[in-house]
Amino acid sequence: MTAVNPIIPGFAPDPSVVKVGEWYYLINSSFHLSPGLPIYVSKDLLSWHQIGNAIYRRDQLSLARSNTNLSTQSPTGDILLATGGLYAPTIRHHNGIFYVVCTNAIRADISSLDSNSVKQNFILSAKDIWANEWSDPVYFDFHGIDPSLFFDDGKVYVQGAAAQGISMFEINLLTGERISPERTIWTGSGGLYPEGPHIYKRNEWYYLMISEDGTHENHMVTMARSKDIWGPYETCPNNPILTARGTSEYIQHVGHCDAFEDGEGKWWGVSLGVRKASNGSCILGRETFLTSGRWDKEWLTFDMVKLIPTDPVRREGTYDLSAAPNVDFVYIRDADLSKYDISNDGTQVTLTASRTDLSHPSLSPTFVGKRQRRLTGESIVTLRHPSGVSALDKLKAGLVCYKDEHRYIRLFYEASNSEIVFEFLNNAQKTVNTEKHTIHSFEQLTLRMTYTEQSYWLSYRADTSSDKGFTHIASVDALQLTDRDFVGPVLGIFAVSEDDGPVVKFTDFSVK
Repeated sequence: MTAVNPIIPGFAPDPSVVKVGEWYYLINSSFHLSPGLPIYVSKDLLSWHQIGNAIYRRDQLSLARSNTNLSTQSPTGDILLATGGLYAPTIRHHNGIFYVVCTNAIRADISSLDSNSVKQNFILSAKDIWANEWSDPVYFDFHGIDPSLFFDDGKVYVQGAAAQGISMFEINLLTGERISPERTIWTGSGGLYPEGPHIYKRNEWYYLMISEDGTHENHMVTMARSKDIWGPYETCPNNPILTARGTSEYIQHVGHCDAFEDGEGKWWGVSLGVRKASNGSCILGRETFLTSGRWDKEWLTFDMVKLIPTDPVRREGTYDLSAAPNVDFVYIRDADLSKYDISNDGTQVTLTASRTDLSHPSLSPTFVGKRQRRLTGESIVTLRHPSGVSALDKLKAGLVCYKDEHRYIRLFYEASNSEIVFEFLNNAQKTVNTEKHTIHSFEQLTLRMTYTEQSYWLSYRADTSSDKGFTHIASVDALQLTDRDFVGPVLGIFAVSEDDGPVVKFTDFSVK
């Protein structure tokens, strides 16, 4: 049997699932990307396709202050790259309406530490999720992250991760008004950073499931229960109920889980995890994995996350991650969509260059791309020679693998010097590499980025080349793009100029 996991590969952290009728609906964090909060559907938990994004209009909210902070983590001295924006959504369904509750982590200023960020929590709703028409956010007062919703006996409760532990209060979904005081209901099993809470009810017990010890190597899922929703909660004697810590498993950093029951009475969990290569790289970042669960002596337990779940599934799964035209295209922060003209099949793209480069911490550069979904593949695009562009424009346009303003690999044409330029930046690792090749003239220039689990290879081909073959210019070890972070790679195209306005036409753009 072919591998099932990850069910949502490539930059797909913090999954949440709800089953309505014969369909499963799954949502992920998206941080600094817009549109935000992608929504996928499946009938069998294996084959998924994207039907929309819960944050799809610029007037819903702003991601301008979703910059990435670099902070030193003691005592290891490792650098943590904490990106702002849309954190850990939960999706639920009640009385014919879908609800998404989420945090927009807004950085206080460009140089602020994560602890000084503003946590803006909100609720979205949609009567017809397939129409991709979500409400404006309804904001509510909560100084924490990772909110979740639980419906019980006509009341609605929000659980979230606050400074003192897992907090909860009753809420009015229409107004965001608190109906009850906020109370701490559990501080976890003893691990650091109790977060990602969800409540489930079974046999008159309220089960609270959370994650602890951060989202990296010590990540774990723990549980507690109570006869009263407000507690006190007794800790599960089998904690952690899901983790990969202390193992040599290929799938590591397992945590942030949501549990659900299928139509046949079986329980499952979706969690984040990373595929960690033998050299220590986990190039695609945090992805969504499926694992089987069961109730054992009144407690829920999960099987270890594997490429193939322990229990049988109905059929082999295939990835089918986009449905509507260009639904999987993403931009950085608050994009000006007037600078983009994209064909329905996504292969022909015209960009209007802006002055904002990829390294800017808050503005939106002219960039569009797709999440890297595969460990092995390629991204390729053909650039037509920009007409009417002078050296004074200092135009840069080309192909890029982007994680955030501190880290990217790009291959581009620089008009001012008639050069093909390779550039690799990783401020967390204090690395900057460049390589330049002079190119005298061309009508069409093809740029290619080939990747494996171990490395990226960059090459180009001009239509004036005598052998019509690709010229290798540089390579990057995947470890050089692997850090303690929240996000994953996005493969796309960009255009930047010292003067606003140059138009660049790309053809045959693909991410495979």
